This record gives sequence, C-alpha cells and structure tokens, in this order.
Amino acid sequence: MKKVKRVLTVLLVASVMLSTVFAEGAAEQSDGNIRLAYVSMNLANPWNTAVKNGFEAACEELGVDYMTIDSQYRVDKQVSDLENLINAHYSGFTFTPIDPNATRDLVEQAKAQGIATASIAQAQDNVNLVYTLDEYDYGYAIGKQAGEYIRDVLGGKAKVAIISQDNVESVIPRGNGVEDAIKEFAPEAEIVARQAGDTPEGGLTIIESVLQAHPDLNIVVATNDSGGIGGYQAMVNAGKSGENYGVFSGDATAECLALMEQEDSIYRGTVDLFPYKGGYESAMILYKYVTEGIPAEQEIIMLPYVPVPRDALLSGEYVPQN
Repeated sequence: MKKVKRVLTVLLVASVMLSTVFAEGAAEQSDGNIRLAYVSMNLANPWNTAVKNGFEAACEELGVDYMTIDSQYRVDKQVSDLENLINAHYSGFTFTPIDPNATRDLVEQAKAQGIATASIAQAQDNVNLVYTLDEYDYGYAIGKQAGEYIRDVLGGKAKVAIISQDNVESVIPRGNGVEDAIKEFAPEAEIVARQAGDTPEGGLTIIESVLQAHPDLNIVVATNDSGGIGGYQAMVNAGKSGENYGVFSGDATAECLALMEQEDSIYRGTVDLFPYKGGYESAMILYKYVTEGIPAEQEIIMLPYVPVPRDALLSGEYVPQN
C-alpha cells in the first residue's frame, strides 16, 4: 500500500477589524466593517461542518466578523439566506448551491453591489471564486478502494449497495464514478441498490431496507461519509463483521475516521477532500478580494483528494487534518 501523503499549502495571513451580525448564526464582533459569510447546503453533513470550522478559523485569524448559515437542504431557505446577506451588504460570502439555477440571479445582484462571491464543493458557475472538485473522479476514487477490496480480499465477488447523492443533480456524476470503478475493478460484483441518502439517518434507512431484500449484502459504498456512517451502523446492527464485509465512503470526516479506528472495524476506507482547508482558504481569498479588489476573471481552484485506506490510518501513514 502506498504511503498516503498530506497535501500542504501555503496559506495567506492578514488582519482587519469589523462589526455587525444578523440572525441565525454565531458571529464574532469587532470594530471594522468587513463581514464574511458561509452558507452551508446542510450542516448535518460532517463535511460541511469541517468547511464551517475552517472558514470560521480563518475569519478569527483575520479578525473579521463572520456568519455561518445552515440552509437545511431547502432551496427556498438558501435563496432567502443569500437575499439577507445581500440586503445586509455583507462584504463577501461563499456557499454550496443546492440548485444553482435558483441562486444564479442572486449572485449577479451581489456582484453588481461589489460583494465578493464564491462557491465551494458543488459549483455556482457565475461566482468570482469556484472552489470545486471533479465529481466523477472523486467518486471513482471512492469506488476504486471498494473495487480493489472486492478483487483482492473477496475474490472478485460481492453484493454491493451504493448510497448516493443523486438528490443533488450536480453530484450524480460522483455516484456514476463510484459505480464505474466497482465495475472496472470487480466486474463480477453485483450492485443490488443505488439510492440517495447522504445523511447518517438516510444511510441507515437505506441499508436496513437493502438488507431485508439482500441479507447477504456485504459491501456498502457511499458517496460521502455522512451516508456511509449510517450504512456502517446498519451493517453493524445486523451483526456483519469480519473481512467479508466492508464499508467505503469519501470525505475523511472525524466521525468516519473514529469508526475506522475501532478494533475489527468493517469501515475500510474513505477519501480525504480536505474540507477544513477549503473553508479556510475560501475565507482568506474572499478577504483578499474585499481588501485588494475582485479580479476580472473568475478564479477556479480544485479541491485536492487523497485516498485513506484503514491500514494507512492505523499505521499513522495518514494523519487527519484539522
């Protein structure tokens, strides 16, 4: 197994003072007038919580006022959240669009007012900064770990359930990447289900249902840790243990890594998408735009990702991010 290397980046550092805040989130108060916000698609997802932590850490370091808002997977709420930020004349914001079509005009309004705009993870194509990922390639990396495990440990045969995020149109390619990788590395494996459920509750419900129809299900692959954690719990509740079983996902959240570290865990792999780094750098870049000017050309940054097999975590070859 190749040693997993951490991705190191040089981060910008600056400082400024600022003021005001409005409802729905915690903010730090200061004496200036720069205000930055992160509007999450859904803070029930641990990956988004890690983005929040990185974003807020950067704002603390910079000394700026900040706001974090949870749109709770509701398009209407996210639209209202962004409208509130624009009407309050925030200096800049980043968000993960639930429906980019619903928020495109709001981004244009913000830009017209000189507000710095960014999106993280799922892309909004008209923001100043797109901090994103190749959804298909990321899913392929998740599926590759599962496919290799089926090939190398299970002799190429398994019954597989995929917990997807097909409820979000822009994330459907991630599920496709998972499926294609499994078929490539373990062509004899049978994919018995692919259902959307990217929260722990959703993943739990899906795998409980699949186990009723396929009690011999032995591999669960989720497009994010949040759904994977629920799927893992369903498998454990059903008494699935030993090397014939495996759960794989992506995001390398603290919750997932803790489960992987448990003795005899069947949680066998995740993929680190560095959410803390993404949140931190998004805030830093928004601050740069506010203080130095918004560039004429859109900036695009790709989130890095690194596979995290369980043995690399246990051996210390992989060290978790903040």
